[in-house]
Amino acid sequence: MRRQALPKGSIAVFDKGCVSFALLADLSRRGVFFVTRLKEHNRVRVVARREVRRGVVADETIEILGAAARRAQLPKLRRVTYLDCASAQRYEFLTNNFRLAARTIADPYKERWQIELFYKWIKHNLRIKSFLGATTNAVLTQIWVALCTYLLLAYLKFSNGLHDSLQQLLRRLQINLFHRRDLLTLLRGEARDPPPKWQQNQLVLV
Repeated sequence: MRRQALPKGSIAVFDKGCVSFALLADLSRRGVFFVTRLKEHNRVRVVARREVRRGVVADETIEILGAAARRAQLPKLRRVTYLDCASAQRYEFLTNNFRLAARTIADPYKERWQIELFYKWIKHNLRIKSFLGATTNAVLTQIWVALCTYLLLAYLKFSNGLHDSLQQLLRRLQINLFHRRDLLTLLRGEARDPPPKWQQNQLVLV
């Protein structure tokens, strides 16, 4: 992450597992804003408080205490405490942006979670266990092929009124990849296709 050449004024959003005081100080010196979450064991001192509204519980200027923060020359930061009404969860966001509204600070992190869910969906539904190539083009090509396959199968399921889940249909395709089968017969879970008429009428010589 430190090697990313983010333009000045960018907003980087990352989980608290990636937080290091040296990284936060470096981003601040480069003029890059960030939104992340503070680790539970970090001790802080509240320097100032601002008025809050619309689901925001607290909007504070804080100083992170401890030798590690002093060594990194970490500047004073902003802590926004937000209550998600839908889940009743309380979140504390850490940022070096003092200009944006408190609610705006919370929104990018919520969008980040949607990206996490999308990656989880890709892994679960597209059955991409590993990538065949390491280049950007190879990775994107494999994802596009998997997406096209998934969408074609979803269209067949919808247009033919198939009741099985897409996962079950994908499983049938995987099992029968090297067998010549009628596609709709296979997806419906019916017995193997009857032999063609020319084979039914063929004489069997003993």
